[in-house]
Amino acid sequence: MTSTTDAPDSSSQGDTYGELRAQLATLTTEAFRPELSEIDRLPTLEIARIMNGEDATVPAAVAEQLPAIAAAIDGTAERMARGGRLVYAGAGTAGRLGVLDASECPPTFNTDPSEVVGLIAGGPSAMVTAVEGAEDSKVLAAEDLDALNLTADDVVVGVSASGRTPYAIGAVEHARERRGALTIGLSCNADSALAAAAEHGIEVVVGPELLTGSTRLKAGTAQKLVLNMLSTITMIRLGKTYGNLMVDVRASNEKLRARSRRIVALATGAGDDEIEAALAATDGEVKNAILTILGRIDGPTAADLLTTSDGHLRAALDHARTSRPN
Repeated sequence: MTSTTDAPDSSSQGDTYGELRAQLATLTTEAFRPELSEIDRLPTLEIARIMNGEDATVPAAVAEQLPAIAAAIDGTAERMARGGRLVYAGAGTAGRLGVLDASECPPTFNTDPSEVVGLIAGGPSAMVTAVEGAEDSKVLAAEDLDALNLTADDVVVGVSASGRTPYAIGAVEHARERRGALTIGLSCNADSALAAAAEHGIEVVVGPELLTGSTRLKAGTAQKLVLNMLSTITMIRLGKTYGNLMVDVRASNEKLRARSRRIVALATGAGDDEIEAALAATDGEVKNAILTILGRIDGPTAADLLTTSDGHLRAALDHARTSRPN
């Protein structure tokens, strides 16, 4: 028989849930839309049109935050240029989006997997299965960051649609106060606790969802757009591209090997034989191959110039051209 001291205090639970319900009621992302209360009665095509119209409003909401996004990117690029890492931290959909963005950086920009990291509350298994209670723990966030040996050169991005998720807020607070890392708070509600805790607050207010509280919809789309900007433009600033070409792409499969050759062709205008010779001379490194062709130098010289130029192809190419004998 269970003693009364072991049983949950129903009045205490009621108070807790009452407080949480009151908090949720203040969030735009949780707002109920009476005009959609009978959406399940509509024809499928009409529901699709409504949903598409909702999605079309997201880019405008992101546009309102572009100055804040740009400032966060500049800060991120500065830290990463001196060896820092970009770390995303979130729960549920927000955490999954961070892990997704991080996982796409190595094949796209040839980054080491340790350079851009995605943390999700509850660990890797939470990518496919909900881990109950994990998002409610600030302590868990601090432990996950400490496992990475976080430093002041790193950047931590807390991601939370509501802007109140303890895991995301805890990550930002711990990174900023305990480790001196640069912090960014990405949420979809105005005046959020997450944005207030971070040095760079980005609040993309997309409004109430088609399905009440389902922030995997517009809020998730907004977060994906911002994370795309954060990682992509940071990599542009770090010299991972040449114009709009992915010159640091990692050719790990047949499609990417074909793309590598196409990138060299687009950058140089060279023929197939010259491209193959350049890639052979540079161990398949696209950026190096382009430099050998445009700079008219050999593979080892290209590698040296890129090293001294911190990987920036334009700077290396300028140096090759100015130092070349007439």
